[in-house]
Amino acid sequence: MTIFAAKGDASSSKNIPEGDYEKGKKIYKYRCAQCHAINSKRSLAGPTLYGLMGRMSGTAPGYVYSQANKHLGVVWTRETLFDYLADPKKYIPGTKMFFVGLKKPEDRADVIKYMEVEGAKPLSS
Repeated sequence: MTIFAAKGDASSSKNIPEGDYEKGKKIYKYRCAQCHAINSKRSLAGPTLYGLMGRMSGTAPGYVYSQANKHLGVVWTRETLFDYLADPKKYIPGTKMFFVGLKKPEDRADVIKYMEVEGAKPLSS
């Protein structure tokens, strides 16, 4: 398996906006939370997003991924997520995720900011 830190043209990701946590929280609540937990290691319909940053695609424990996700070999970073969230099915042909994506760069940056912060918080026992 080849490991990629980014997919496609790296220059497309250089100007990622910083993102707004509160706006990202709202986007996450309405567009992501139905399928993905972020404050838990437990997967829902989709894999947990807790600890997503720096994780290899297709490796969240306890989730059954498509072959496409398992073999993609991408490490999730701000850059790879920014590109992925624009059009998940184009980024990973064969993915099980049926989310159409976030077309606005600001929306992607906002939800990434939220996932960075929330996915790194210690879990309460």
